[in-house]
Amino acid sequence: MSSRALRRLKGEQRAQAALNALKLNDEDDRDEEEQMKSDKTAHKQKNMSNIFELIGEAGVDVCASDEETAERISDRQHEGAPLAKDAVKNEKSNKKKKKKKKKTLAENGTDGLSVEDDIDAFLETLEKKKGLSYQSADSSASEHRPVLYVEHRNLNPETELKRYFGARAVLGDQRSKQRQRQFHRCTWMTVFKDTWPRFSRPGISMTLVESKDGIQHFNFEHNRDYQQVQFKFFDAVESMDPNNFVILLQLNPYHIDSLLQLSDVCRMQEDQETARDLIERALYSFECAFHPVFSLTSGTCRLDYRRPENRAFHLVLFKHMIFLEKRGCPRTALEYCKLILSLDPDDDPLCMLLIFDFLCLRCREYTTLIRLYEEWEVHRNLSQLPNFSFSVAHSYYHLSQQEDISLVEKQQLKQKSNVLLQNALIMFPGALMPLLDRCTVQPDAAVSSHAFFGPSSQIGQHPALSELVSLYVGRCHSLWKEAGLMLWLEENVRQVLKRVDSQDPYVEDCQNKRKQRYQSAPRNIHRHVLMSEIKEATATLPLEVTTQPGMGFDPLPPLDSIFSYIRPERQNMGASNESTLSLFFRSLLPNFNLQRPEDRQEVARAGRELNQEVNRLMVAMRDMLANIQFREPQWEDNHDRDEEEWD
Repeated sequence: MSSRALRRLKGEQRAQAALNALKLNDEDDRDEEEQMKSDKTAHKQKNMSNIFELIGEAGVDVCASDEETAERISDRQHEGAPLAKDAVKNEKSNKKKKKKKKKTLAENGTDGLSVEDDIDAFLETLEKKKGLSYQSADSSASEHRPVLYVEHRNLNPETELKRYFGARAVLGDQRSKQRQRQFHRCTWMTVFKDTWPRFSRPGISMTLVESKDGIQHFNFEHNRDYQQVQFKFFDAVESMDPNNFVILLQLNPYHIDSLLQLSDVCRMQEDQETARDLIERALYSFECAFHPVFSLTSGTCRLDYRRPENRAFHLVLFKHMIFLEKRGCPRTALEYCKLILSLDPDDDPLCMLLIFDFLCLRCREYTTLIRLYEEWEVHRNLSQLPNFSFSVAHSYYHLSQQEDISLVEKQQLKQKSNVLLQNALIMFPGALMPLLDRCTVQPDAAVSSHAFFGPSSQIGQHPALSELVSLYVGRCHSLWKEAGLMLWLEENVRQVLKRVDSQDPYVEDCQNKRKQRYQSAPRNIHRHVLMSEIKEATATLPLEVTTQPGMGFDPLPPLDSIFSYIRPERQNMGASNESTLSLFFRSLLPNFNLQRPEDRQEVARAGRELNQEVNRLMVAMRDMLANIQFREPQWEDNHDRDEEEWD
């Protein structure tokens, strides 16, 4: 046989082998498609524990189809079989069919959501298909967690803003700038901004003091260079010139106390954005100095507020929490409130319990507030605080208005809320009239004229109780402006009047408690009122608090402060020859202390009295200047009036 005939025979054999291979591959494709259909049917029927399996399988299927196509083509090339156009068309058609099926599956499973839509809405739709919701998942998981449990993702305000407005509206063009962004340390509370100065460690470190009974005590420490900067900061404070803080921050852009003080100056000048940015910069500096063992979420880490180094971290967190609440992120602010409270839950130096209830009501975390009240009532007597007494009843009322509970549960919750609200009104009757006044509600004549809720209920209160009531009314009055809440309040006020007229023994018991307690408020409550800056509560502060010079970087420092280093003394020349006018201006400084070289006690006592009188005068002058309102004169236009009248 000739070589030409042999080549023709081999070609026919190779073509027949290629056709057989294509047939086998087509049969394999049909088997694979049937297997995929059966797997998807079984996958739909079973209850998946992870909602991300749908997303993962979609990506795996696409990758698998591409790999299978590449393997088939490479196998045919190695076998020497020609790649016919029909084979390529079959591969493309199979791939298109699979993509089309996946596209229809995605459209049916997400109710018309496209791929470009928000991933949060996509996941929420998937959970609705499964019969779950975010609230049910969170509530079931939170039952087994401590009440002060902190989640890392909730410390970022963008997490809350994405729920309200979507990821695309919050992030904007940040995704396109991620490749150009420089590398910075990953932090939980803040993110380094490109507008900030170049970060270098300012000289703050954290050390582990002791670990006992599962509780770890830490301290922040300042190195020698940072201590020198701190001394320069004290000089800037005494100068009372904000420009000195700016100069100090230009040389030391991450000095904590300078950032705190300058933030207060910007806030007073109504530059909220700059004030918030300075606090975030201080927070970033602290987070970069954390000890490797220090945890934000465990709730077992403690920082002693008596140390000024630790005190600054408490204050930065508090100011950041206030900015978050004003920004419209109450859920994130509640997380920071838990964090501050967990740093020193026994002493509570910033009295976070006075704002915990407000943040829970703002973000509708009613079960969290009720749970804290039930767990801490035994050893902390939270019912003696007006804010908890009213807010817990508020929470039960909102829970009774939910639609996904039975009628019996609604009645039980409503009855519980009525009892708690009546007890709160009987215990704190002086809160009703100021609350109605702030809500612009005119009470009935029977209520306003009654002796129990009349002016005598406010006049007879102790100053400490007036301070707590004013703080609650000034902060939480906006939560009572719903029509349903006012009707609920009106019903319970009438029931309280009936109980008072019938001489209920609980009324007399509460009256005796008010007389025995609330004699004086502790220092942490005064500190919280000063930092909250609520006018109604600030006006009730005692004179010994308002006359004390205080600064934003350290309001009302503890009397038992622990100093790790002391500022060197400065020579004060010519103090004995100072005039009364110079003493007046020196009294404006925070560290003013009149001392004469004479050792006689009478002169020292006279100096202290002069210091107090000057401070009182300055407080009165500040109040007078704050209440002055300038109005432009309004002249009546009278063209017939003669010009000689102006002479």
